[in-house]
Amino acid sequence: MLFARFPGVGEKTAQRFVLHLLSGDGSLAADLGQELAQLRTLLGPCERCGFVAERTDKEPLLCRICSDARRETGTLCVVSKVQDLLAIERSGAMKGRYFVLGKLLSPLEGVGPDALPMDRLMSVIQSTRIAEVILATPPSVEGEATALYISSELAKSGLSISRIASGVPHGGDLEFADQITLGRAILGRRSF
Repeated sequence: MLFARFPGVGEKTAQRFVLHLLSGDGSLAADLGQELAQLRTLLGPCERCGFVAERTDKEPLLCRICSDARRETGTLCVVSKVQDLLAIERSGAMKGRYFVLGKLLSPLEGVGPDALPMDRLMSVIQSTRIAEVILATPPSVEGEATALYISSELAKSGLSISRIASGVPHGGDLEFADQITLGRAILGRRSF
């Protein structure tokens, strides 16, 4: 079953999807098939940031965030994947623009510095007069390595470079937090 290839969908969930499509009148299955067939022709990556953009007759292909004149143009938030961009956007805290790397440094998987889109990132920074770059890669070994690499590459540019804070989640219990998270929460404390 092809549904089982989707992230987070196991064999039983895929089976439920198929059975639901078979039990209906067929219009859902037909609509789903039509939407999936047109997916790549209707949507594509934004040429500036890498987010999802709707294809139109306009060039270049820009997403709704890059096209929004109300966004702060001096702040750029660098994320590893589109899902991270969506999570930050849902928070409402980021008023600037984004840049999606698409991958993180991972020597074990053969992803080195040459695989990161640094040329495109530098082009975006220079063409849009960015003053601050926020590195919002995940708090993992790969995310930290990628953030360190990007910050070292941008260090000579004179930009303000910051890293997202990490700490204990709201509503979380301290006894269940890992050591690294607790350590960062203590080191990243702010006055109250």
